[in-house]
Amino acid sequence: MLEPGFSRVAAVDCGTNSIRLLVADVNPATGELRELDRRMTIVRLGQDVDRTGRLAPEALERTFAACREYAEAIRELRVEKVRFVATSASRDAENRDEFVRGVLDILGVEPEVITGEEEAAFSFTGATKELKGREDLVKPYLVVDIGGGSTEFVVGDEQVRAARSVDVGCVRMTERHLVVDGKVADPPAAEQIAAMRADIEAALHLAEQTVPLGEARTLVGLAGSVTTVSAIAQELPEYDTEAIHHSRVSLEQVREITERLLRSTHAERAAIPSMHPGRVDVIAAGALVLLSIMERIGADEVVVSEHDILDGIAWSVA
Repeated sequence: MLEPGFSRVAAVDCGTNSIRLLVADVNPATGELRELDRRMTIVRLGQDVDRTGRLAPEALERTFAACREYAEAIRELRVEKVRFVATSASRDAENRDEFVRGVLDILGVEPEVITGEEEAAFSFTGATKELKGREDLVKPYLVVDIGGGSTEFVVGDEQVRAARSVDVGCVRMTERHLVVDGKVADPPAAEQIAAMRADIEAALHLAEQTVPLGEARTLVGLAGSVTTVSAIAQELPEYDTEAIHHSRVSLEQVREITERLLRSTHAERAAIPSMHPGRVDVIAAGALVLLSIMERIGADEVVVSEHDILDGIAWSVA
């Protein structure tokens, strides 16, 4: 039985590379969130969307299979309210109605295909709500959520001051610059890396037109590319959420890891103990996005958060 003041909610975040579920008991009055279930499945919904403009049938089926698993967990935990947020891939696809119908049939809720700015606001809330009172972290924060298809930038103190989403993410950059004849370069050539870097820098210039990146005093990094870089920096024997959450990774570490990932083969990246199999081919691009951001704003370190858009969605439901 739920304690007074708490609501049991489920938040689903469906992005370009992964779909994730958070079930939690949330008390808006006290600001307390008690996690009951948090899981992630790599479904690569955004497979070839950048090239074709459509969601591939096999990508839709992988996503629907994950939704069926999540629906079972939601039923078993007797969730009161569910919110399903869909981000970059489904925003861009011509056949997104097919995706919406499938999710509605399985989960009984319609996915909200939110704007990049809405996505950024959820990420900011999820990442910063528990940082209040931390005297060692100077405001304003710059929250950066490096996804599969897009990256969200949010500057704020207690509230969002400015936000912008740009179309650079680990999957989109990999498919645009590192895939040759249907295969990811192993490892990429110097000219491929240079083209990818130029694309990222152009996107950062675009973000700066809306978001005062240079005003940030603490960089908070979210999502799988950033958390995986932290796991590598700590040389973790396996992916460990507790060790990663609120860890700090220096600019020098991010640069060394990025250069190593860009030099490595598929087999070498797959052999990293903390590497999720679904990130092996896209982690180098994600790390380069993070490095480019840190160099652009002059950040000495990134504070890594495991709490992100999912937590923000859960708060919005409660």
